[in-house]
Amino acid sequence: MARYTGAVCRLCRRYGDKLYLKGDRCLSPKCAFERRPSAPGQQKFARRRRVSDRALQLREKQRARFTYGLMERQFRRYYRDAVRRTGVTGETLLRLLEQRLDNVVYRLGFADSRPQARQIVRHGHIQLNGRVTDIPSCSVKIGDEITWSTKGRQTELFKFMQEGLQAKEVPDWLGIDAATMAGRVVTQPDVAQVGAKFDPAVIVEYYSR
Repeated sequence: MARYTGAVCRLCRRYGDKLYLKGDRCLSPKCAFERRPSAPGQQKFARRRRVSDRALQLREKQRARFTYGLMERQFRRYYRDAVRRTGVTGETLLRLLEQRLDNVVYRLGFADSRPQARQIVRHGHIQLNGRVTDIPSCSVKIGDEITWSTKGRQTELFKFMQEGLQAKEVPDWLGIDAATMAGRVVTQPDVAQVGAKFDPAVIVEYYSR
């Protein structure tokens, strides 16, 4: 399945919740979900249909997939990896998604949204443990250091993000030095603090059938 390239605000309306795919716009009055929380499409003659359990499970899976910007094959790979590991599969899946490099860049406040964080990584603006890494799906581990590359520090985006860093909240499982714009993975992501807009257990049920 190809990557979704349509209007991302339609996704929030389709799945009935903010996915924060447009950064600060999602927090402003311009947010499409705030103005039109109904599902996209013609509503006047829409029939009310009973939603099956399978449809609800699919909706949760799609909501998670679009939140992290993954294709179906990628997302299924994360699920299979979570199944092979010890612990609760749903929580393990959520941790694996949170430990993606593009998500960590977003969580550190180096980007306003995950799509923007993915672009920053792709353009070679981020270093992982002192080496430039342009793979957004790269998985970080405890002790890893995430910094801006020399190329990235020369951009206007770096200056803009540095000025607005104080207003952003960084999760406890990450540490950041605002002066040097350097982040570090302190511990594993706490599932309770992630604030996921989907239920990982329902996603496990979807793939288990």
